[in-house]
Amino acid sequence: MSETAAVQPLVIPRESHPISRRNISPAALKVLYGLRDAGYQGFLVGGAVRDLLAGLQPKDFDVATDATPEQVRAVFRNCRLIGRRFRLAHVVFGREIIEVATFRANDGGEGEGRETEDDGRLLRDNVYGTIEDDAVRRDFTVNALYYAIGDFSVRDYVGGHADVQARRLRLIGEPERRYREDPVRLLRAVRLAAKLGFEIDPATAAPMAAMAPLLAGAAPARLFDESLKLFLAGHAERSFLGLERHHLLPALLPEAAAALRAHRNGSLRAMVLEGLRNTDARIAAGKPVTPAFLYAVLLWPAYCRELARLQAQGADPVVAQQRAADRVVLHQAQRIALPRRFSLPMQEIWMLQPRFGLRQKKRVQRLLAHPRFRAAYDFLELRAGMAPELAAELRFWREAQSTAAVVD
Repeated sequence: MSETAAVQPLVIPRESHPISRRNISPAALKVLYGLRDAGYQGFLVGGAVRDLLAGLQPKDFDVATDATPEQVRAVFRNCRLIGRRFRLAHVVFGREIIEVATFRANDGGEGEGRETEDDGRLLRDNVYGTIEDDAVRRDFTVNALYYAIGDFSVRDYVGGHADVQARRLRLIGEPERRYREDPVRLLRAVRLAAKLGFEIDPATAAPMAAMAPLLAGAAPARLFDESLKLFLAGHAERSFLGLERHHLLPALLPEAAAALRAHRNGSLRAMVLEGLRNTDARIAAGKPVTPAFLYAVLLWPAYCRELARLQAQGADPVVAQQRAADRVVLHQAQRIALPRRFSLPMQEIWMLQPRFGLRQKKRVQRLLAHPRFRAAYDFLELRAGMAPELAAELRFWREAQSTAAVVD
């Protein structure tokens, strides 16, 4: 038995917390009751418990249990097992999936099932343990809370309940070591603080800037996924400001960050923030958003800087535009794997901007018919908000759309 097995949880009884079964997915309740009836422990865990305590409605419901993945599959016919680094059970209810994880443990070294790199990054973690073990190996205290279906209590092994009440985000364990295990925790800290409106605990925040270079070793595909969580979940502006505050922006968007530092009047930064505010507003209104437009906004400073450099060298304007776009995408891909289905439309949005200055009738008609016109026009509108000299251009194209609609 591990040392953590002796840890006694703080038990918050039903009458002392706001979590109600009415706010828990019926599918998650079926899993919790199914595990209990089969003789296993089963707890709602992680973000769902955190969000319910914070007054938010979770999107996903995860379960932790003492049953092995194979035992979970034996209980639920609608279950499939996934994962190599750590085996998980997915119990499928139509479009909803309840993820069920066996309690995990840190064995304190390089034991069976656990592998780390020389720099401390965790590669594989297949050690089963107790609920106490599981709690202390999680990342943030607010993610280590367990809702028990037996008596409807919340169990807290690491002080997460107090941190939710204090609206504080705090790492479990020694922060620098936890960041070295998984550098993406740096981004998760910013994202969760932005989502929840929490402050990052000073000890958790202190090493973030020094640890930022470790993100260069993270998989670009994983960083792309994490960037979507940062910027397409309704709290993009707060996420961006958090990245700036904790000096993580150069690690995630190196050339854009350099361009923003070099841009003295601040209009590019103001445009990026306005674009992120618009993205948040669209998500709040239930409107669609696309990574192509998001990255057109985020990488526009880098594109402008590269374009200016090529033009200063005397490059042909059209050639300079395409070359600048290609270089920005190529360099950014070394950090974030931006799929072509997003990078190509993003470049089209950029490349269409100069065409708004051409108002000959045939050119106007061709541009209005372009499949990327609406996104490019929205981008022009965003630019015009920071550049008054574009007001006449914007007005012309607004009227051109109205005229075209009448003709149609």
